[in-house]
Amino acid sequence: MILRFTLLAALVSTSALAAPDSTRWDKHRAAVTITRDDFGIPHIKGKTDADAVFGMIYAQAEDDFNRVETNFINAQGRLAETEGQSAIWRDLRMKLFIDPAELKAQYAASPAWLKSLSTAWADALNYYLATHPAVKPRVITHFEPWMALSFSEGSIGGDIESINLANLEALHTGQPAKLTALDLGSELAEPLGSNGMALAPARSTSGDALLLINPHTSFYFRSEAKVESGQGLDAYGASTWGQFFVYQGFNRHVGWMHTSSGVDNIDEFALTVERKGGKWYYLHGTTWKPLAEKRISVPYKAADGTLQTRNFTTYRSHHGPIIRAENGKWIAVSLMHRPVAALEQSFLRTKTHDLASYLQVASRRANSSNATLFASSKGEIAYLHPQFVPVRDAKFNWKKPVDGSDPATDWQGEHSLDQLPSVANPGTGFVFNVNNWPWTAAGKDSPKQAAFPRYMDYAGENPRGPNALRLLSGDKKFDLPALLTTAYDPFLQGFADTIPPLVKAWDALPAGAQKDRLAAPIAALKSWDYRTGEASVPTSLAVFWGDEMIKRFGPIAKLDEEAIVPYLASASVPDADRLAALDTAIARLAGDFGGWDTPWGHINRFQRLNGAIAGSYDDKLPSTPIGFASGNWGSLASFGAGPGVGTKRWYGSYGNSFVAVVRFGKDGPEARAVHAGGLNSNPASPHFRDQAERYRTHDFRSVYLTDAQLQGHVEKTYRPGE
Repeated sequence: MILRFTLLAALVSTSALAAPDSTRWDKHRAAVTITRDDFGIPHIKGKTDADAVFGMIYAQAEDDFNRVETNFINAQGRLAETEGQSAIWRDLRMKLFIDPAELKAQYAASPAWLKSLSTAWADALNYYLATHPAVKPRVITHFEPWMALSFSEGSIGGDIESINLANLEALHTGQPAKLTALDLGSELAEPLGSNGMALAPARSTSGDALLLINPHTSFYFRSEAKVESGQGLDAYGASTWGQFFVYQGFNRHVGWMHTSSGVDNIDEFALTVERKGGKWYYLHGTTWKPLAEKRISVPYKAADGTLQTRNFTTYRSHHGPIIRAENGKWIAVSLMHRPVAALEQSFLRTKTHDLASYLQVASRRANSSNATLFASSKGEIAYLHPQFVPVRDAKFNWKKPVDGSDPATDWQGEHSLDQLPSVANPGTGFVFNVNNWPWTAAGKDSPKQAAFPRYMDYAGENPRGPNALRLLSGDKKFDLPALLTTAYDPFLQGFADTIPPLVKAWDALPAGAQKDRLAAPIAALKSWDYRTGEASVPTSLAVFWGDEMIKRFGPIAKLDEEAIVPYLASASVPDADRLAALDTAIARLAGDFGGWDTPWGHINRFQRLNGAIAGSYDDKLPSTPIGFASGNWGSLASFGAGPGVGTKRWYGSYGNSFVAVVRFGKDGPEARAVHAGGLNSNPASPHFRDQAERYRTHDFRSVYLTDAQLQGHVEKTYRPGE
């Protein structure tokens, strides 16, 4: 039954609101409805695109205002205002690029349609705060339209976040960099990125194109919604909290799935600098050019709760800002920073209707980090390389800082779309990307590596790539359940590569205590088919052994610039260390869980106790077993887990989050989806963890795309403020 609520006038009196704001708010309210389905997912309808944006952002604020605000606190370099001195360097990094005065000027010069959407975005958040006085913002008490430009691209880690904070701090303090275990390679984070697959009609049982949307993000990083307007907007999918476009999703005609790419479009330049007459200069060719000097203030919350300020003098060359010092040089960084174009491209692609229109939007070349898997109702499929790729001299090694004093290292414009390693409608009938190189994206019809500069990809292959290629190759036809089964294929290529050398080392071990001690665990690994699962004991053994191997050899592999899994499988690793790492893994399993023969699902768990951005975990409270594993070892369905503070069990916090499969039928799309835990961040909400069991078992819910499909599945319908 549809429930309608009347607005409590006492919440907001029009006299308390600025008249222009009040007028806009009233117009948007009257033109927007929000329908929550039985999973709490909002279906927003607005007369105009701006109305739809107003409803979309208002609904996001209802579900998780904290994440909405936090994303824009971070994007503007204001985290230290709420989190204290620990966030100062993160804020400084953002402020090297994000300047409110510059963003305001860019907003003022932006197209009228984008201004209207940005104004609706700010109006929605301000109206939400006005109608929810109990909600207390951490920092941003009033949102302004230009702020939408500070976070315009959608990736979980934008280009700016590639700058190492420890090195930035060392530059400004003169102290040695405080490198973390992740920096050194002795700890491995869950791979940043996602999986995407698209299948042509010839590979589909229905004769329709199919698309897998499988973002790998920190859990609860994105909302989910259907957004519709009378101006042609009709999109469904995942949006990063606070952004007014569907980042990974589909409309009636096309679908788009972004994966993190290994393209090199962030470069570092080593500068020869000299101080002359009280100013800093850098050598470029035979000319000494002045470094632009800028004072940046970073407010921070002091221990006593007062707001203090730390001031920095920063420098910038024509390459970009100075971010660290190395071997007597100052290092500048160049990266894409096009807020208006990025926001335009991010929104406009949600209204495209085929590959040609999608590429027309992509011609803005403001997507720097994302490869795209594309499918359409016309039966088109494509792998699209990130569109922002600077032209450079291929003789240089762009993986490392190049000599910024050599004019030959300057960027020379940008590659056009037809110069990128993309592929459309391949004869193989499939395209995919799992954060690996593009040279296998379409099997035998993939772009040819030799035809492109080396900087088009530095990611190389990873353990997920061969598995995905194996599953998609051939002439098998897929429907949505089969595509879903493929997306959750349990084979762990990383262990198929690294366990055989371990077994061989044990086989060569002479008789003795170690051989006897390891006999039973080795027997379990020998008989393993390298498939993960809740009941799998070998998965537990392999993961704990792999964890120990990374501690031992990750730093060496990092120094040698080698991927860790191939390195662990290589002859560079002594057999004695492989066996010693297994001894350590067995001891850890016994100490933490009572024995080495512990099933993976007993260790690997999903738990959601509160709505905090950084969740906490408790072994004494209920949790859900999860059978899939880390993408580092080749698990297509990624579940990045580890022990929490004070826990023995491993709890997932990164990986599969929002996942969907889509069929682009002639009568409209059909889709199924699941969201990690649930959409709402309030533990009291029925939608806080109502999808946890579906997440565990891959029992995807049907996506309601039309009013007819929503029939019988409506929780409530209302207007913002009701």
